Parts: sequence; structure tokens; C-alpha cells
Amino acid sequence: MTNAFTDHAQTLTRRGALAGLAAGAGTVALSAAPIASASSAPAFAAERDAHPSAPAPAPAPDASPTPGVMQLFTDPGLNFNALLALGGAGFGAAEVGEVLTAVNAINAAGASEQTYTAEFRRWGDRLTTTASPHEQTHRAHSLRAAQYYGQALFFVLGSETPGDEKRLYLAGRRSWDTFARLCTPSAITDQVPYQVPYQGRTSIPVWFFRPDDSGRPRPTVILTNGSDGPNVDMWTYGVSAALARGWNALVYDGPGQGQLLFVDQLVFSPRWEQVVSPLVDWLERRRDVDARRIALTGLSMGGDLAPRAAAFEHRIAALAALPGCLSPWLGFPAELRDIVTPDKAETNRIWNEEVAPGLTPSEQFVLKKRIEPFSIPAMLAARQGRLFTDFWTPAQRIMALDITRIVGRIKCPTLVLDYDDESFYPGQPREFFELLRTRKEFRLMRAATGAQLHCSPMAPQQHCEVVFDWLEDTLGRGERD
Repeated sequence: MTNAFTDHAQTLTRRGALAGLAAGAGTVALSAAPIASASSAPAFAAERDAHPSAPAPAPAPDASPTPGVMQLFTDPGLNFNALLALGGAGFGAAEVGEVLTAVNAINAAGASEQTYTAEFRRWGDRLTTTASPHEQTHRAHSLRAAQYYGQALFFVLGSETPGDEKRLYLAGRRSWDTFARLCTPSAITDQVPYQVPYQGRTSIPVWFFRPDDSGRPRPTVILTNGSDGPNVDMWTYGVSAALARGWNALVYDGPGQGQLLFVDQLVFSPRWEQVVSPLVDWLERRRDVDARRIALTGLSMGGDLAPRAAAFEHRIAALAALPGCLSPWLGFPAELRDIVTPDKAETNRIWNEEVAPGLTPSEQFVLKKRIEPFSIPAMLAARQGRLFTDFWTPAQRIMALDITRIVGRIKCPTLVLDYDDESFYPGQPREFFELLRTRKEFRLMRAATGAQLHCSPMAPQQHCEVVFDWLEDTLGRGERD
């Protein structure tokens, strides 16, 4: 039994350790992008000319993974998300000038979750409220609007209007659906995505992209997103590259993602094969799918979900884990993991009495965002501006995603990516690779080519080249007309 002094010291230690939550520490980053409290240093001299009162930018530390012009914000979380938007420009999922203009406006206003959300929301609104009568322009604007609404959605729980989360999701979803409908051929029918039944209680929305409408059987890739990525990320990280190589591509929302989280209120499932198997069933019924060549990719935390599915769904012919992730729970700081005990009441007492009271608003935002895909009560509380009180239940769900004992069951050829400066799951991709007992390949994305950081936000074209070269080598090319 500890005395009062020891109890007090432990409380201070927990609070001190958790202070890193809002300092951009990689170990507390989300599965699609690190988040942190926002600071206000601007990024560009041009912005200072327009706003002379704005402070000068602080130079990036020599050891920074994003030095010099890669530092759009001094806050690592805001910076990472903005880099993701810039990376999407190579696939039409953003416009460099639009993103940089937004960045300057955010910095001039004082960079924060609030100003970031508001500015990117304005960009989404700007591109959707004046729809072009020209179909190609309308399509392009819809894709970029989906990106900008997704950027706003990511930080809305830390803004002054957290209750707008569902509305922001639906705004981005409408833009994504419009873009998909205007593709040639259309990826959706009558402005509604295809629906795949899931466990008899709901349906999985899917968007099926094809190079053409010839009906020719083609290799197909199922693209699995992470815990907080919008659908538009799948265009950047797979759909566009697949179509260019004559492949089909399937985008979907599983439980804990997109529609199933924000609208249907379903949290992540540790049995992801129950999500993927119905998708494979659906694909096998299509005459334009070569059922012998169905690949599965998992981006970000999808690098945990997709391998779990492939371990049990043996119709998957090839797997890519981007990166390989054994346990999302290890992405939380040890001091936070250590408060979880077998006793739910004691765990929540520690959380509510010793941890939560000492958190800053930005630290609270980090945890609200991290926990919402695992707890509907936490998500609904966050939309009301409140912090969840039950930490034990979502912690159990996150721990249940550990696939360390499952990886050895994967039979199909597997590609595992890792990244210089990987801060979400450091060390896990190599451990994942070593546990594989099948044909496998390991690739490290390098800072020397600008492909560093989780999922290579500045180099998604390089990322897709590596992944789809490997898929072609493994399953063959898709035929082009």
C-alpha cells in the first residue's frame, strides 16, 4: 500500500508524462496524423508582407523531420495534416496554391485547431457553393472540396463548434460522392454508393472505381483506411494509381470509419475479416473482377486491420501493410497505458481524479480525437465539448486490436512498409515483418527522397509507385484498352 506522498507523486508523474500529449510527441499521434496543441508562428515571408504584425517563423530544428520549407506550421500536428493536403495535389486532391494560401491565413490568425478548422471549412464551402456548369471542373472542385472538408473535420473537436463534426463529415461526403459520380465511368449509381451487408444490422458503403466499363475481368485492390482518414485519402493513396495501371479499386467505410462512425455510430471491430469477407463476396459476383487477383492494402492503422483480415480471409491474393502495425495500443504513452487495470472502476477513478483534471484543452482534444472511433459515448460527449469519463472500455477495444499472435497465419505474399521518422508505430513494421511466415518484402521510405514520416505525406506518388510496382510484380498487370 502506498502512502499519501507516494500517491501524490504518482499523480504528478502521470500529469507530467501526459503533458507531452499537446507537444507533438509521436507516441501520442493519431493513426492518420499526429495532433498537438497549436502555436502561431507563420510559415512564409509573403504572409508577413501581407500581415506585418505577424511574428516571424521559428526555424525548424536541425533534427526536425520536416526542415525548412516543409515546416508550414511550427506545431507538428497542424504541419502533418497540411503536408497531407499538399501531397494530395499530385493526384488532383488539392491545389498547392489553395493549401498554401490557407496556411498563411491560419498562421496570420494565430494557428490553432479553431483557425485551422474554420479556414479549411471556408475552402470547402467556396468550392461547393459555386458549382461549375463544366463537368470536368465540377469534378475537380468536388475532389478538392472533399480534401478541405476532411482537413477541417480532423480538428473540429478542438474548435469552438465541436457539435459540427457530423455536419462537416456529411459536407465532405457529399463532395466525395459528387466526385465519384462524375468519374468516367461513374464509381457510384444515382449519387448513392453501393451497399454491402454487414452483420445483418447495417451496410458497408463502397465506391467501386474501374478504368473503363468494358466488363473485362481485372485485378482489384481493396483499399483500407486508418482510424481518421477521409475517403479522399484513398484516392491519393491508391485509387488513382490503380486506375492508371488498369486495376479496379474498392474504397469502403468499415466500423469506426466515415459513415459507420459519424452517422451509424459503430466503433472499430477487432475482427476485421468480418468486414473484408463481405467485400470479397461482393467483388466475386462482378464479372469485371478477376477473383484470383484481389489484393488488400491497409494504410496507417489499416496496417493492423488489413493483416488481421488477410490472416483469416484466404481469398486475398496479396497484402500490403502501410506500415505494418502489431498493436495500436502501443501508440499511446506508457504512462497512460499503465493506468488501465483489470478493475474498470479503479481505472476510471484514476482517469477522472488524477489525469483528466490536469489536461489542457489541447490535450483534451488529442484524447477526444483518439478515443472517439472506439467509444460512441466519448464521441457524443466530445461533440458537446466534454471529455469522456469512461477510459477503461475504449482501452479494452484498442488492446483487442493487437495482432501479434495473428501475423504468422497470413498466407498470401505481403509487402511491409516502414518510414524514416515513423512516430506512430516506431519499430513495429520490422517486428511485423519478422513474424511473417510467407513470401514477404520490406521497404523503408527514406527522408533522402522526401518520403519520410508516417505514410509519406509529402510523397504519396513515390508511395504508390512502391506499392503498385510490388502488386504488379506479385499479381500481374491490369490490361489497358
